[in-house]
Amino acid sequence: MTIRTFFLAVCALLVLAGCGSPQVQDYADTEPKLDLFSYFAGKTQAYGQFQDRSGAVKRRFSVDITGTVNDDVLTLDERFIYDDGEHEQRIWVIKRLDENLYSGTAGDVIGEAQGRSAGSVFTWRYTLDLPYKDSSIHVKFDDWMFLQPDGVMLNRAQVSKWGFKVGEVTLFFSKAQP
Repeated sequence: MTIRTFFLAVCALLVLAGCGSPQVQDYADTEPKLDLFSYFAGKTQAYGQFQDRSGAVKRRFSVDITGTVNDDVLTLDERFIYDDGEHEQRIWVIKRLDENLYSGTAGDVIGEAQGRSAGSVFTWRYTLDLPYKDSSIHVKFDDWMFLQPDGVMLNRAQVSKWGFKVGEVTLFFSKAQP
């Protein structure tokens, strides 16, 4: 095999690999349409778990979320309770940049999160400063949220470090009962 043939084969594989990833625009015609600000305004509950790269569940949690909307800014006050009794709080400040484009910040997020929506789907990418042993590590989150017809929202997040998958977060959101 010549170097040129090898190079063309590698390029073809990279192009094919890129074709396999879903894009948020693929969901533009899905229903119900997700309005992120309307969905998270008020009280929302979430339940989830973290699985390591082998799929083993390592940690479960619940989250009480209070969302406040002020013009084009959504503030989410998230209160986590983990199965080992640990409590954590994260406050997101999410800005609507246009109809389907968002940016957000939180105290443990490095830089800005970038989000896009289409149809019933919202995708959110950010780097989190995650406590680890006596220090912390920076991990990337690739969140995908899918609104269901009954108002439940499913969420899958791939967690990676240096481009390698370290785990996955699976959770669902539902509007809190008054």
